Amino acid sequence: MNKTALRALLRERRALIAPESHGFSRPTGQGRRARGLSQHQVDQLLHRAIGTYHRLESGSYPNPPTSLLRDVARLFGLNEQEWVSLCRYATLQEPPGPLHQSSGKEVPGVWQEAVDGIRHMAYITDASWDMLAYNEALTGMFPGRNVPSNIMRWMVLDPAGRRNLMQWHTAWAPMVLPQLRAALASRPEDNTLRQIEKEVLADPETAAPYDAGNPYPHPDGDERPLLHAELGPGWVTMCAAQP
Repeated sequence: MNKTALRALLRERRALIAPESHGFSRPTGQGRRARGLSQHQVDQLLHRAIGTYHRLESGSYPNPPTSLLRDVARLFGLNEQEWVSLCRYATLQEPPGPLHQSSGKEVPGVWQEAVDGIRHMAYITDASWDMLAYNEALTGMFPGRNVPSNIMRWMVLDPAGRRNLMQWHTAWAPMVLPQLRAALASRPEDNTLRQIEKEVLADPETAAPYDAGNPYPHPDGDERPLLHAELGPGWVTMCAAQP
């Protein structure tokens, strides 16, 4: 636990919340009143025993449960980056999943301009692998320039994808299917991913490698064979990042 960083983050965000916004009134009379919610008010809003939040903010709560951290993060209006920091400071671990289900489902429109400015094939998907933005260079990779609406479904289930992704059984499926499993581990309620998994398990060609439970290999920097619809066979270098 990083007590100093945890205390600084929580104090700063707690101070930004006006008690009046949650139906509390500020005490009158003399004496300095700290800004924001009191620790006692946080306990009340989270329906926790008195002193629970104090233990968390002071760093005297070893291994605080994720449910408490998530409730605090949502009450304080943390964004996804701050949520990651909170989990790291409090538990020295990455968060078990996103703070909000909407996280990873959209990117600002300016990213289309960024993608258009890339000379090589480039695209952006959301956390379900639904296509959000892509450039002209990417369209030529697909037969008829028909870009799939979900790139994960195309890679693992579409017959056209299996043809274009050369050596699919050895160079693509064993690498891509663990990505699907890893995504579902952090987003178990994602209906799109669940439906893809259901279809994967119903297909003998994908069920076995999916059930193998191979570790998730991050694709960044990987090189794989590809049959480009217009340029023919070749190799593609993966450059993966998260906006």
